[in-house]
Order: sequence, then structure tokens, then C-alpha cells
Amino acid sequence: MSNIDNLIIIRGGGDLATGVVQKFYRAGLPVLILETEKPTAIRRSVALCEAAIGGFMQVEDVPCRKINGLRELFECISAGEVALHIDPQGKSISSACPRVVIDAIMAKRNLGMCKGLAEVTIALGPGFCAGKDVHAVIETVRGHDLGRLILDGYAKADTGVPGLIDGKSAERVIRAPCDGFVVCHKEIGDTIAQGEVILSVDNEAVRAPFSGLLRGLIREGLFVHSGMKIADIDPRTDIDCKSISDKARCIGGAALEAFFLLRTKKC
Repeated sequence: MSNIDNLIIIRGGGDLATGVVQKFYRAGLPVLILETEKPTAIRRSVALCEAAIGGFMQVEDVPCRKINGLRELFECISAGEVALHIDPQGKSISSACPRVVIDAIMAKRNLGMCKGLAEVTIALGPGFCAGKDVHAVIETVRGHDLGRLILDGYAKADTGVPGLIDGKSAERVIRAPCDGFVVCHKEIGDTIAQGEVILSVDNEAVRAPFSGLLRGLIREGLFVHSGMKIADIDPRTDIDCKSISDKARCIGGAALEAFFLLRTKKC
């Protein structure tokens, strides 16, 4: 494989990562997503990582195709598509020679990122030190600082409490009550009433804590662990579940800004 100029590698293809991908894709830059074989994203309708399972996924104007190796990367990029490769450890990064590597795994800890991976390295959220682990960190906590570029130091620590939306916070995120396989009884986009069964884990029913819109739901058949995020309810019922969120767009714009800022500083 010949090197692709200005290649952007993004580790992770969840909903926030997809907001980042869209900004770089619209800027005309080639993008490669590195994902796991069985992604556990819950906002699957706006997550390009779904291509890891189905082979292809499109979110808004961004088409994404799974490739079986870097030998297929040039063909995919030339077809105007984002490429997705199964490589959770990032072993292919050195072979691909990217201009930028972005950690969008959202693991709240560093899973192998370092400044030496590319000319520009960026990480989303807590778990990284800008200036040490990566060149820039992007704040991901909702509020005044959302999308702020951090060039020295850390993002805010993870509180484990989701942002407040229409008076709902922690209860918006549904977690697995036990270890087991998932069976879904609802679909993303369904309007659900308080107490309705959303899904079951190991035959244990998981019910809606309040009425709202089912915005996120883990893929049926996956094995999950107790306490793992498995669904997401939004108290607002007029949300478009097939469009990238305001938070993801903000973070995506910040990542693109970081790229141009850091590239200019290095020139």
C-alpha cells in the first residue's frame, strides 16, 4: 500500500467519534476508523462503527465501508468513503503512516496513545495529558467548556454522571443489571412509557425509568457485563435519532480546529 497523504486515523467509531469523522470527511481529508470486531456503542443509528458488523454504514452524508486490510484502504478512500478496519490495538497505525491519530475510544484512560504515533495526536475527554501523551485534548463534558482545546494538561475528570437534559441525568443511561446476553424488545427511535420493558439481559427484564424516546440501544445478541451501558433514553421526544448530536458536532469541530492549529504550529 502506498502512503495516503494527510490520512486521518480515528480510534473508535461511536457516536462522538462519528461527529469527528464527519468534520474531517467534509474537509476533504481521508479517514480510517480503527474498531473492535463487536462494538458496544448504544447510539448505533449515528455510529459508523456499525460497519464493523454489517460491512457498511452511512450516517448523514458520510458513507463508511469495512476493509479487510490496509491493501484495500486506497480503493475505499478513492471511492469517496470512510474506511473502517478491525484493529482495536492500533497495530496498523505505523504501517498506514497517518498525518493525524485521534483517540475517540472514550475509555476514560489511555489505551496506547502517544505523541510519536503521528505528526498530530488528539484525544477526546479524560485519561490523557496534553503535551505529554498527546498534542491536544478536547473537553467532552457538557457546559461552557465543551469542545475546548487543551494544549497543556488534562480534561475534566469523569464524574460518571451524564449531563442534565430536561431534568434527567443519571437515569437517562440504562445499565445492565447482570452479566448475560441481550435480547431487545424495543428499537432505537421508539417512544416508550415509564415501566415498559426495553430489553432483557440473561432473561432479566430492563424497564424504562421514565417516559421518553429510546435514543440508544445496544445490539441484540451481545454479551454484556453488569453495570455496562446498554440503553439511553431522552426525555425529549422530538429528537432525530438518525442525525449527529450537538455534542458530537461540537467535539468534531474542535478536533478539526486542533488539526489545523497544530499543523500550522509545526510548519
